[in-house]
Amino acid sequence: MRRYIFLTIIIISFLTGACAGRRNKVVHRNTIPEKDLISILSEIHIAEGLITVPEINYLYSERDSISTYKDIILKYGYTKDELDRTMRYLYIKKPRRLVKVYDKVLGTLSEMESRVDKELQLYRSNAANLWQGKFNYYLPDRSAADTAWINIKLRYPGIYYLKFTLTMYPDDETPEPAAGIFYCYPDTVDLCIRKYISAFPFLKDARPHTYTLRILLGRQSPVSLRGWFIDQEGQAPYLFRHYNIENIILTRGLIQ
Repeated sequence: MRRYIFLTIIIISFLTGACAGRRNKVVHRNTIPEKDLISILSEIHIAEGLITVPEINYLYSERDSISTYKDIILKYGYTKDELDRTMRYLYIKKPRRLVKVYDKVLGTLSEMESRVDKELQLYRSNAANLWQGKFNYYLPDRSAADTAWINIKLRYPGIYYLKFTLTMYPDDETPEPAAGIFYCYPDTVDLCIRKYISAFPFLKDARPHTYTLRILLGRQSPVSLRGWFIDQEGQAPYLFRHYNIENIILTRGLIQ
């Protein structure tokens, strides 16, 4: 249904005033190639949508839609007369081809919409990300200084979710690898009575896996979130560690 509504609107827009009667001879000369035609119609559809946004409509209130169409067409090196001629030719002589053109236009718009949605989701994730540490860890570290230790402040009570992507390799020597993350309140920082986050074993298959840890904080706040993504406490310092931790996101109240 959406395809045919879109098709009808555009055809009416370009054929109104362009078809001066059946005596006009429809010819194939000087018509716009299909590739450029798809790009032009896609941009025209986007422009029509943008004009409905109040802020944009206010800025360009003095321009009519035909002027906008002409600017888009001119950008591709054509004139409105050439577009009118192309639309008229396809509508009268090649209607099935015209439908296929609009299928491709809608496909282009759908692809753009999907890409924008993904970018918007990424933006929202980054905007809501409370993580204050490094966003990736690669061990073994060449400088031998990075132990992937974390120390983050959580200021408010509630439910937090710590999400990350872990790739752990079979040659890693960590026995029974699991997260070793805990928190303690400010008045216990020196003694640090640890409250560990429930953990589960990680896979050593050289494949990226996404894990989410749930952190429930009571009314007392703030707290210090400490530890390792891969617990190192009580283990021999010479163990070979081989893993990557990436895409770290800390959110409060919902899982991204």
